[in-house]
Amino acid sequence: MKWDTDSGLTVRMGVALALVLTLPVAFIYAFVFAINAVGLDLLSWATGKPYNGEVYVRPWLAVGVVLVGLAVQYRYGDSVALRSVSARRVDADERPDLHRRVQRLAQIAEVEPPRVAVSRSDVPNAFTVGVRPSTATVVVTEGALEALDDAELDAVLAHELAHVKNRDVSVMSLAYFLPSLTYLVAIGAFYVLKGVFHVLGSFRHTDGDGAKGLFVAIVVLVVSAIVTMAISALFWLASFTLFRTLSQYREYAADRGAAAITGDPAALASALRTVDEEMSDVADRDLREVDGGLEALYVAPIDDYQFGEDRELISNDIFPATHPSTGERIDHLQSISRDSL
Repeated sequence: MKWDTDSGLTVRMGVALALVLTLPVAFIYAFVFAINAVGLDLLSWATGKPYNGEVYVRPWLAVGVVLVGLAVQYRYGDSVALRSVSARRVDADERPDLHRRVQRLAQIAEVEPPRVAVSRSDVPNAFTVGVRPSTATVVVTEGALEALDDAELDAVLAHELAHVKNRDVSVMSLAYFLPSLTYLVAIGAFYVLKGVFHVLGSFRHTDGDGAKGLFVAIVVLVVSAIVTMAISALFWLASFTLFRTLSQYREYAADRGAAAITGDPAALASALRTVDEEMSDVADRDLREVDGGLEALYVAPIDDYQFGEDRELISNDIFPATHPSTGERIDHLQSISRDSL
């Protein structure tokens, strides 16, 4: 098998990894800035006492917190991803044919055979997670196993093994840390706001001092929650855009890798066409269930079908798509096939 190193992918992964490490630190210091610029004045107003100090976080502490978070992602990220799409790892006794295919293709690709998991979803698709190639897990849905013929299934598995060999799956797995963190922080702030409005809805009567204290508490909580949600949204958008920009390029690289592993670019083109046609008939509810926040990892995009061709909620004018269009990928594979003749 001839395997050409993709310098473009290597550079993109290096930049992405650097941002994966630095953006969470910047996220912490954005909150430090917000506390000093808004929070301390709010505290002085609420207590009626001036506060002239400032909050400071030592760089080693911020870096340490981020490294702990990445370690948690490293340890538990795969399991969380599998649970989010109702997938479980299967052994060779349960899925002998699937394991044989993965073993054979991994040997051709010269990578350690990854673990295999199957999702109960009827939506035909596949993806790979794993911070290290030696602990990667290839996930295939029940829908893919039913919809794809032998050559197409091999091509899809080879595509996933190409992600493992290129090591871009490692960067993508770590890159989920910041979106997950910002999402959790924003959700926490949202529930604070929800609790405030619930309190206001149940408020009946209190004396003057009590009403003043309640008003101050509400203002402090609302402003804090809004600032928290704004910062979280800003960094989520940054990480989301980074994630998707890397995702597009890595799909082309994995398509080329699958063609090199199987020697049959047309099989992957056929598989993409089959998945595309099958997903167009799947209910939106089923697509949302298999999403799990992993849309950028799938062999074929699922958000086009959830939101329609106009993609009004996640317009390509604002965010890059998770994948190149299926038509462009098929054209690319056809050109590889012609070049190999």
